[in-house]
Amino acid sequence: MSNDIRNVYQFEANALTGAPVSLSDYRGKVLLIVNTASECGFTPQYTGLQTLHDVYGERGFEVLGFPCNQFGKQEPGDAAQIGAFCESRFQVTFPLFAKIDVNGADAHPLYRWLTAEKPGVLGTQAIKWNFTKFLLRRDGTVFKRYAPTTKPDEIRADIETLLADPGA
Repeated sequence: MSNDIRNVYQFEANALTGAPVSLSDYRGKVLLIVNTASECGFTPQYTGLQTLHDVYGERGFEVLGFPCNQFGKQEPGDAAQIGAFCESRFQVTFPLFAKIDVNGADAHPLYRWLTAEKPGVLGTQAIKWNFTKFLLRRDGTVFKRYAPTTKPDEIRADIETLLADPGA
């Protein structure tokens, strides 16, 4: 990963519809970036992620979901199936992106950068499972990485801290 990458705003990803989205569209917001899956034991976290989106959205917070099929093949659907599932089952209204890889040679550049910025336990960069979360400051830099077992509600204090600091 190039040392020239300073923040998330330098990346682009495809929306679930396939349309390209510049992450600079989220400039100035506190972001929670999550790799998701529809058939995972952690899938019910969609409810907590949506709650965070609803509670903090008006204050400049956004959840960005990135479906991934690399862990136990737990996101087998296509974009239409993923979207329908998330909307009907969990009433998800936060942005979902096209399915990506988060590890390996085909990992999306965004995830290469995220994992380089905040390695996991014991310094490993690899994403270990679905629903690994990255909280980003308003300036687009990575604040903290959370394990899949961290429930969205457990991140509230960190979100509030970042939202309270306009310079964060």
